[in-house]
Amino acid sequence: MKMGKISLVALVLCQIIACGAVGRAAACTGVSLQAADGAVVYGRTMEWGNYDLGSRVNIVPRGVELIGATPDGKPGHKWSTKLGVVGVDCLGKDLLLDGMNEAGLTVGAFYHPGFAEYGPYGPADAAKTISPSDVTTFILSQFATIEQTRQGMAKVLVAPVVEPTLGFPFPVHFLVTEPSGKAIVIEFLKGKMVIFDNPLGVITNAPSFDWHLTNLRNYINLSPTSLANKKIRGLELTPVGVGSGMIGLPGDFTPPSRFVRAVTFTQTARPTADGPETIYEFFRIMDNFNLPMHAGEGPKDAAQSTRGMRSSTLWTTAYDTKNKVLYYHTQHNRRVRKVEVGAIDFGALKGGPRHIPLDKVKAQDIEDVTPKF
Repeated sequence: MKMGKISLVALVLCQIIACGAVGRAAACTGVSLQAADGAVVYGRTMEWGNYDLGSRVNIVPRGVELIGATPDGKPGHKWSTKLGVVGVDCLGKDLLLDGMNEAGLTVGAFYHPGFAEYGPYGPADAAKTISPSDVTTFILSQFATIEQTRQGMAKVLVAPVVEPTLGFPFPVHFLVTEPSGKAIVIEFLKGKMVIFDNPLGVITNAPSFDWHLTNLRNYINLSPTSLANKKIRGLELTPVGVGSGMIGLPGDFTPPSRFVRAVTFTQTARPTADGPETIYEFFRIMDNFNLPMHAGEGPKDAAQSTRGMRSSTLWTTAYDTKNKVLYYHTQHNRRVRKVEVGAIDFGALKGGPRHIPLDKVKAQDIEDVTPKF
């Protein structure tokens, strides 16, 4: 998507990537929760253990003219943004990793290495082509519902465009969620776009989404209820502490294990009344997916520039799709901040996307309560 020059930060990162493969902690997890009043909260963690992605809060107004990128550099699919969008970008570029539009539709891009395989491209396809990096913005700026997304994505070609800052096409799949709670996963498998219904509202990374659903059959014994006492030859055996119903729940950082945990925790979440209360439960659940530095990285020779990083979980976002609010916290500051998406006049904003840093200051704002004693 042509929206301006690549930033100096992105160029530096490109040089870093050229020195080694990206194989380190890209372990993102996304979930959805629904409140009693129907409010749906979607959100995710963003893990990246190689370097800080330089993410910003990104606002895309209505009426912005955009052009998709193509493998051969020809102008790709052209569109004008119909809906205002608020999301989080990366690499100092207008490359949205997730976001929500003014209709409450959300999209999250999740790393899908080894499985994302985009369709073949020819010069005659340029006018309908977008890159993997364009997909989040394309969907959010054009469509208000899952059905519109299905129809719209069928009209474009997502081609293997090399992302300059990575050195290869961005290998991703996407979770799309609407305010009703309906959700789909869009994947690119063996050169074809495949759309899965996602009744669980959960996503991680590789392998394919249908594999993850099948794998859940190995864990149908899990329960929030502790096991009952058992008597064997007169010996009374009782569970050691609480949580015995969850024995067998995988605890490692691999995508299959995180998927099982995400489904387990969302399906056993406490009932909540509305969107704001659900935000509390969402962040509590997502604390189980934070990835400490060096806890889940890949090959030791993978490129990295981790100076200044405090976590492989760079940030966590939550979108209240009913009340149109983005909440987030970061590796530097766990204080939750918000953007009132519903209060933004996207029609009045002029020019291209606008940005603000996720952190004004990269430090935790700690309140000293000592003087109150």
